[in-house]
This record gives sequence, C-alpha cells and structure tokens, in this order.
Amino acid sequence: MTSRAATPAAPAAPTRRHRVREHALDEIRRTARRLLVEEGPGAVTLRAIAREMGMTAPGLYRYYASHHDLIQALAAHLYDELATTLAAARDEHPASEPGPQMRAVCRELRRWALAHPREFGLLFAKPLTDTDTAPGNAAHDPGWRFGGVILELMVRLWQRGGIRPPADLDAAWITQLHEVREHLADEDVPLEVVYVFVACWARLFGAIAVEAFGHLDFALTDPEPLFEHTLQDVLTTLGDPN
Repeated sequence: MTSRAATPAAPAAPTRRHRVREHALDEIRRTARRLLVEEGPGAVTLRAIAREMGMTAPGLYRYYASHHDLIQALAAHLYDELATTLAAARDEHPASEPGPQMRAVCRELRRWALAHPREFGLLFAKPLTDTDTAPGNAAHDPGWRFGGVILELMVRLWQRGGIRPPADLDAAWITQLHEVREHLADEDVPLEVVYVFVACWARLFGAIAVEAFGHLDFALTDPEPLFEHTLQDVLTTLGDPN
C-alpha cells in the first residue's frame, strides 16, 4: 500500500496581539517618514514621533529600542519600496530585452528620487550614521535587494557579450570588487566586468543625485537631457546602445 504524502499544515493566522504590534510599527514608520519629508532627517527622533502619535517616549521603546533601530527600519522600508518600484518598471518590458528594461529602471530611479528627495537623501546622502547598510544592520539586505534589480540587468547585458572591460586593473580594485561579485546572480562574472558595473552605477547615481540635491540649478532649468545623455553612454558601455 502506498502512503499518501501529508498535506503541509497551513501557516498559523497572526494573532491579534501580533496584528496590533504590526499596525503600531507601520504607524511609527509612517510618522517617521512624514517628519523626514516635512522637517528633515534631524527631526526624526523617538521623542518627536512619540509626541506626534500621542505616546510617551518610553512607550515607543517597546517597539524600537533605539534611534538606530528606528532609522534602520525606515531605511529598510524605503529600500524595499524602491526595489519594488524599479522591479515594476523593469517588468513592463520583456525579460528578453535587458537593454530596454535597464533604461526603464534607470528612468524610474530618477523619477523616484525627484519625487522623494528627502527619502532619497536619507538613503544615499546618509545624513544620519544610523542609515548604514553594513552587514548585520536591518537595512543591509533591503539595500542589496534594491541594488540587485540593477546588477541583475547588468549581468544579463554582460552575458550578451557587448561589454569591453579594461585590460588591467590595479590590485587595490580587485580586493574591493570581490564583495560586489558575491551579490551577483552569476558569480562567474570577471572582476574586470564588475568594475564596469560599478563605474556605470557611479555615473548613473551621480547624474541623478546631482539633480535631486539641486546642484544643477545654477546651470540647467531642465536636467533631463543631460540625464538621458548619461544613460545612453552607460547603456553603450554595457553593450546595448539602442
């Protein structure tokens, strides 16, 4: 007689206590984000959030033990939001077209940065040391999920054979690039190609950040053509000039 495989048990429904706690954590993050947007990163304190929510500061410590934990939770949430937003832009194009997907992702990153300058600044200008994405911090994995949307497309462009990496790299580069390669979907990518990825990201991020932080206002009333020119150069470097 053959035995029938046991049906996996359905996951237990969240308890009311768990739901209440998750609701409180979400409200705290939303309040922190509102303070960030309205008043800047220095306003995002446990005391200010408690005041806005009608709580006592000690009461807030039941949810976040420190300012570091609070900012890490906010940064992790923003990285996840950004990763989801970029993935949605990517998926508007067929998976067989990494070039158009990359173009859409980069344009969406710029759009998000310009629509959310305070949030973009918290993540990438790092005005607070508590936003650090070092291993062990809550923002580490969400930060790499965001980066992974772009890196995965770079790997797929490399697999098409259009990237021309530099012939030689200084030994100091090699040591630094190993960590980046550990996060790639294809760990066979040569370090010289990983260098191209990092260099392209630096150009893209620079073009977006200098606009989002208002550092082109002295010269340009519409920086979009400059961004598009930079994006075209980056895609050409990645082997997809079309």
